[in-house]
Amino acid sequence: MSYPPDIYPESRNRLPVVKREELDEQGQRTYDEVTTRSAVSIAGLQGPGGMMLHNSRLAEPYRAYNRLIRTEPELGNALTELAILVVAREVSHQFEWTVHEPEARKAGLNPRAIDIVKHRLPIKGIGAKEAAIIRLGREVFRDRKISTETYAEAERLFGRRMLVTVSAVMGAYASTAVMLTVFDQQLAPGTKPLLPMS
Repeated sequence: MSYPPDIYPESRNRLPVVKREELDEQGQRTYDEVTTRSAVSIAGLQGPGGMMLHNSRLAEPYRAYNRLIRTEPELGNALTELAILVVAREVSHQFEWTVHEPEARKAGLNPRAIDIVKHRLPIKGIGAKEAAIIRLGREVFRDRKISTETYAEAERLFGRRMLVTVSAVMGAYASTAVMLTVFDQQLAPGTKPLLPMS
């Protein structure tokens, strides 16, 4: 696989991989978090975690926020990954989708919900919470507003606290998609793109 000429092969994006010794103490702590096996970061240094190390002042709070919203126990991993997939689909981000679809499957997300999002199918045949997350995401990114009916159903299903979490996950991953786009994050060699780009 050949990358565009402005892509660093080791990072697979437009930024070189930061070396630990180049970072201040705060940056080194974050670097260690990004590169440990138990890290929440899926892509390690070849993704948003590595990109953020170029501004170590932002990297640590970014990681803390990401860790907090991705591990919200009441929402659960499957619904968190669904919210991420909805963002990846609505902004058509191949890297974000391809990294998170396997995570969603591993978390036990209903395969039908994945297909509905992936192929932009009508929302039917899935659980009410799954449907509410998909509907919220579609309205946010397509209509730029949430209907009264959609909001009322989401608040009924999740309560205010969890609805804030759902919207925070979507907001964080929309922000991540912007960063991945600015720095043109590429998939690893041999990785099959999982998102149809039509």
